Amino acid sequence: MGSKKVAIIGVSAVLLVAIVATVAVTITSSHSEAASSSSHQLSASAKNIQDFCQPTDYKQTCVQTLSAAAGNKTNLEDLVNLAFNVTIAHIDDAFKHSTVLSKAAKDPRTSEALRNCRELLDYAIDDLKNSLDRIGDFSIAKLDKLLGDLKVWLSATVTYQETCLDGFEGANTDSAESMRKALNVSSKLTSNILAIISSFGETIADLNLSFGRKLLSMEFPSWIAPGQRRLLRLRLANLKPHITVAKDGSGDVRTISEAVNRIPKKSKSTFIIHIKEGVYRENIHVNKSFINVMMIGDGPTKTKITGSLNYIDGTPTFKTATLAVVGDGFIGKDLWIENSAGPKKHQAVALRVQSDKSVFYNCRFDGYQDTLYAHTKRQFYRECTISGTIDFIFGDAASVFQNCLILARKPLDNQKNIVTAQGRKDRRQPSAIVLHNCTIAADPAFFPYRKKLPTFLGRPWKEYSRALIMQSHLDDLIDPKGWLPWVGEFGLRTCFYAEVNNRGPGAGKSERVKWRGVKKINNAHASNKYTVDRIIQGSAWLPKTGVPFIPGLLPEGSL
Repeated sequence: MGSKKVAIIGVSAVLLVAIVATVAVTITSSHSEAASSSSHQLSASAKNIQDFCQPTDYKQTCVQTLSAAAGNKTNLEDLVNLAFNVTIAHIDDAFKHSTVLSKAAKDPRTSEALRNCRELLDYAIDDLKNSLDRIGDFSIAKLDKLLGDLKVWLSATVTYQETCLDGFEGANTDSAESMRKALNVSSKLTSNILAIISSFGETIADLNLSFGRKLLSMEFPSWIAPGQRRLLRLRLANLKPHITVAKDGSGDVRTISEAVNRIPKKSKSTFIIHIKEGVYRENIHVNKSFINVMMIGDGPTKTKITGSLNYIDGTPTFKTATLAVVGDGFIGKDLWIENSAGPKKHQAVALRVQSDKSVFYNCRFDGYQDTLYAHTKRQFYRECTISGTIDFIFGDAASVFQNCLILARKPLDNQKNIVTAQGRKDRRQPSAIVLHNCTIAADPAFFPYRKKLPTFLGRPWKEYSRALIMQSHLDDLIDPKGWLPWVGEFGLRTCFYAEVNNRGPGAGKSERVKWRGVKKINNAHASNKYTVDRIIQGSAWLPKTGVPFIPGLLPEGSL
């Protein structure tokens, strides 16, 4: 590392440029020479773009799109901004293309898939714009946190585009192929930005720059005021809900939907909704404008929100959720969320979450196939019960389930149970499903059938699927092979599946599958990458919620 490059680092406005420079880019001094010829300037500009695109997997796409749009602006700060804006423009073009296709769509599944694409691509554009805004507010103190946030948001952008395409299952194949072509370039460009941002973090490690961690651990999250830092530890009697829902008329409103409609947009303080005991037959959507929302029930056996939307009856998986949470900073406590469609209705989601830094504490989620859709961003589940059959914890969030009870239910006689189906498409996405200090067991109704109908820990939904089972109790329902293929050899070499210090009759690994993607990792590896502190940066934001959590691995003697 040259001293000249290191010396550049100092002023926050220049820091971004310095980091990119240390990764792959060397800005030539020829731009400052007044006598430079136009051909030399062109050559230097082309080299700057080539170097900028070096960390990416789709270099040709990176170079071509930036060269076409850059003009004479090829310094690093310009290229970073340009990379985001070019990607936004391509996703916006795909958004418009879906609108054109929808006018010609004749079957309901295709129309719904295209409608969902527009919603998902809108989320993708929002996250890219938010990321670009944060880069504009770049500072040394925020560097460590900023890079983590950017990777999470860019990962979500990758996932939203993939979810758009997933929605065409059972729909018109021509429309599906047309959308795939429309998203081809934008998907590559999003992957390229994620690669460049990821290379920033590698450079920080190389330079041994770890500023900001102590400062960041003292900050309050934007979605929780200092006076509410122990919100989840307060008893209901001590909380002051902004609105109370009660079916019997004893509250402010009778339905949860009415309460959601009263949530203020972009609130900087936590908006508390108390949902009193009762069964609420509703499908609830907490949209992206409703941030910092807390829903608290009277207990996971008392306050029940139930729905039955499902794939077989014509609703795409993405829209089947009984409760869908999009707005960041959501807290759910003492709730029972159910999709009652049953095993014959196939995909039927109880909870879908894409809320960043969301928490679910002492909740219950019941369904069969696809019960809990941990879609995107950072999520933490503590002391929750999740039941289901096929892929019943799935998605592409960075999600940690800690001290949870995972119950396999009785599937159809021709089906197998699979606990996880993680959807990581890009190898640089910081996402995974992590089960830590959980118990995986048979639901009482399934217990007599647990040997006849096998249960597996997971299968690779997407190419770089990643799931870890750590320090958990695995009962005797777990098939000795442990993991199940998706189809053929897909993902078996590129997935990342690991079991770390588990216990119980289903924890033996002597007969586990021998795929390249099934890894043997030690405690140090797990501690450094896959704990609450590491994969969701929990120690920087969970303490202020009051939710109990284990930041790292448990001491071996405590298991």
